[in-house]
Amino acid sequence: MPGTRVRRRTAHRERRRAARRHALLAVASVVVAIGATAGLIDAGHQDGRDTARPGPTPPPVLQPLPAVPMPTASAPSASSARPAPVPSPSRTSARPSAAPTPPPARPTPPAPAPRNRLFRHPHSQVLDWVRANPDDPRRPVIESRIAAQPAAVWFAAHNPGEIAGQVRAVTRGAAAAGRTPVLVPYAIPDRDCGGASQGGAPDLAAYDAWIREFAEGLGAGAAIVILEPDAIALSDCLTAPERAARFASLARAGHTLRTANPRARVYFDGGHSGWHTPATQAAALRAAGAATNADGIFTNVANFHRTADETAYARRVLTALGGPARLGAVIDTSRNGNGAPAAGEWCDPAGRALGQTPTTRTGEARIDAYLWVKLPGESDGCSGAPGAFSPEYAHGLATG
Repeated sequence: MPGTRVRRRTAHRERRRAARRHALLAVASVVVAIGATAGLIDAGHQDGRDTARPGPTPPPVLQPLPAVPMPTASAPSASSARPAPVPSPSRTSARPSAAPTPPPARPTPPAPAPRNRLFRHPHSQVLDWVRANPDDPRRPVIESRIAAQPAAVWFAAHNPGEIAGQVRAVTRGAAAAGRTPVLVPYAIPDRDCGGASQGGAPDLAAYDAWIREFAEGLGAGAAIVILEPDAIALSDCLTAPERAARFASLARAGHTLRTANPRARVYFDGGHSGWHTPATQAAALRAAGAATNADGIFTNVANFHRTADETAYARRVLTALGGPARLGAVIDTSRNGNGAPAAGEWCDPAGRALGQTPTTRTGEARIDAYLWVKLPGESDGCSGAPGAFSPEYAHGLATG
């Protein structure tokens, strides 16, 4: 029946085309994780924090990245002298529940240091703007200096049943391109101490389950995971039992992610050089299992401190943390080209500039990568809505 066979072949081709279109849409939806969340973040806190974060896009995929200003250290670095904030005691009514048993004592073998080129997701707010504004005089600079650079993809929604597929869409795209994706899980309960980027899972049991699904999407290729910005450095607002429960959950998360994909490198929250002292931050990291369930720490996420300050600070934290010599650090250099602004200025501060372009070849001992975790040009809430792309702000950073 030649006619029947032709019809079957035609129907088969149509089904394959529809499946490909479906897959492309899924990947696109996940990507803008770096702009919307900034709206989640703390744009109006009165606690002295001085940073803003990026974030994933809204459902059905990612939400924009956080735009949370981070507290300043009691011992500020030379590039910034901000007063140390006192976290607000007020909390959201939902508290993280106590979590199940800690991860096994035997550590997961370390992943090799990332050496692939970093992945630039094909969809983001800055790329959308570039495509929609071909005649804007700012476009060439924004396109070449920001849109062309790889940046992190944030996952800020607690969306069980969907998160594995969203992560998988990104990691498969990166693997196909022979590149390393930077992924940011951002759904810890009591996120941002109930501030503007509050949200996350309803409790730690739900978070543990969400992380297990997240891990299912990691695949087998190289990946960098920036686990829960602020979850450790901004934990003083929790009670001691809540903090212990959160740290135990982070230890489980690190173990789960590294076990699911031995080539994934997982980094824990190291704050930044203008916040806690290295000894204080290292003690918190140790309590969260970073010495055995992580590949190192990240610093300066969505902040402005100079790379030299962060490098020195990260090494001091790692030394105080102890653990194996393989532990390294990654630094967010997305907006630190001119260092930190004046004390108290964190919301799209003027005079800032792009920092070192993202790379896994830093030439610095124990510094594994310079990354753009906060995507430059996504507003902290002053040059535009929190998390929204601001071409004016982006152009200022690109020419600063």
